[in-house]
Amino acid sequence: MKMTRAFNGTRRACLSLLATAALVSPLAAHAQMQEVTYLLPAPGTLPAFGPWMLAQAKGYYEAEGLKVNFVTARGGVDVAKQIGAGNAVIGGAIGDTPIIARAQGIPVKAVAVLGAGSLTQLVSHKDEKIESPRELKGKTVTVLAYTDTTYYALLGMLSKVGLTKNDVNIQAAGPAGVWQQFAAKKASAMAGVPDWTVSAMDAGAQVDILPADIYFKSMAQAILASDETIAKNPQLIQKLVRATLKGMKDIMADPKAATAVYVNHVPVHKGKEASIQKAFELFNQYVYAKQKVPGLMDEARLGELQKFYVSNGVVPKETPLKDLYTNQFVLAK
Repeated sequence: MKMTRAFNGTRRACLSLLATAALVSPLAAHAQMQEVTYLLPAPGTLPAFGPWMLAQAKGYYEAEGLKVNFVTARGGVDVAKQIGAGNAVIGGAIGDTPIIARAQGIPVKAVAVLGAGSLTQLVSHKDEKIESPRELKGKTVTVLAYTDTTYYALLGMLSKVGLTKNDVNIQAAGPAGVWQQFAAKKASAMAGVPDWTVSAMDAGAQVDILPADIYFKSMAQAILASDETIAKNPQLIQKLVRATLKGMKDIMADPKAATAVYVNHVPVHKGKEASIQKAFELFNQYVYAKQKVPGLMDEARLGELQKFYVSNGVVPKETPLKDLYTNQFVLAK
């Protein structure tokens, strides 16, 4: 009898411990998740940030033990400044942003580039039959801002056909005006990204798309980190890069399936699935494609781009290329 009572008591104690463990385990697992602030240069609801949102929606960050909180900064250079100041460990910008940041003494590198193409394309009205930047002479072209990558990409394209900013009426129209003015035919063309191209098309514009790469090899979006974080916490950067690139690969593999997951995660786009899918298809065609290794920085391309920035007075002098990027995270097995 005593043995039975003892056994029952032990059994109850074990069951009680198991029940407690069942309650504690999820909490413990949650407590072990590392929270990370990820700075984006513009609102995360933009389709351009599809890879990041998909990585979050599909649990790729969570699988790496990370809880990622996206925060909007004021453009790519601001992202670089915040990372350099230690206010965040990771952020998004354009692959050439470190050129500008380093020139200002901000110690950041690109740790991955999302695509082999340029984020910027020259988008024109079909009936204008613009087949080269040369045909923009005397015409109005919209850009986001005079300090934005779209503007520098346009200047680069013009320079390759012997034109300067003085030969074209370039209008800095802001994030909405850049495509709205174009769609309303107040501009013959825009230096735009796939998001804006789809918005203009949805507004009725019939467009031709000329990739900037043909004339001027500007960059795709990039992931930035500080020298200090790369040195002291490379494992964290590795996890963030790996998870984000999985999101990009999903869009490349199946834009339609990616759209469904994306819209469910970013419900502001519900009812706009066709437009989101078209944007993803344009990113695949013009930006993500043809990268030998997903995320890999092309050093020669970066070097040519830096020469352009120096010759146009955007930065005063060249920075050693190895200070602008590292491929260690995209090449890691």
